[in-house]
This record gives sequence, C-alpha cells and structure tokens, in this order.
Amino acid sequence: MGTLLKEHSTITAKGQTTVPKSVRQALDVDYGGRITFFIDEQRRVYVQKAEVEETADPVIGRFLEFLARDMAKHPEKSVLPFPKSLLDRASALTAGMTVDLDAEIEGDVSI
Repeated sequence: MGTLLKEHSTITAKGQTTVPKSVRQALDVDYGGRITFFIDEQRRVYVQKAEVEETADPVIGRFLEFLARDMAKHPEKSVLPFPKSLLDRASALTAGMTVDLDAEIEGDVSI
C-alpha cells in the first residue's frame, strides 16, 4: 500500500493529540467531527471518518414537539421582533468587522 500522506502528532500527558489539518482535510472531518481508529495484527493504526449514527434524543424530541404545539397555539407570542436596542448594541460591537464563515481555519485545531 502506497503512502498518500504522512503527518506527525504529539500525544499530551492526558493522552490527547491534535489531528493535523491535512489529515482532517483528507478525511473530510471538521470541528466536532468524529473519527474511528482501527488497529490490525501488526499493530498498524488506521483512521477513518466515523459513520454518523442518527439517534433521536427522546427528551429533545418531546421538547421540540412541545414548542411546535405551543407556537401553533400562541403564534402571537412565538416570534417576536428583535429589540432595536439589542440590534443597535450588536451592530456597534461588530462595526467594521468582516467574517468569512467559509474560510479555512489556519493552523492546527485541538478538539
């Protein structure tokens, strides 16, 4: 098997490590993403993007159902205008800032 990518990472005293950016990109994982480790008989380690298991949380599900019923029952209280004073404050705090939400994160990211 040919090597496509080789990166080094250090293990901390707590047993944590940073997955290098190039590895995260190759696996197509980002912040909060999950990876799976496999170890074969020769003690070689393989890493792959974890399969996402969709599991419904019954508490959150019931809460969301409650909100949906309440919003249908009381639409006049469900969606309220954003207070102008809060909007003005947020605008003042972010004046002159530009943010590119699609920009790559520079450097290593520890999750």
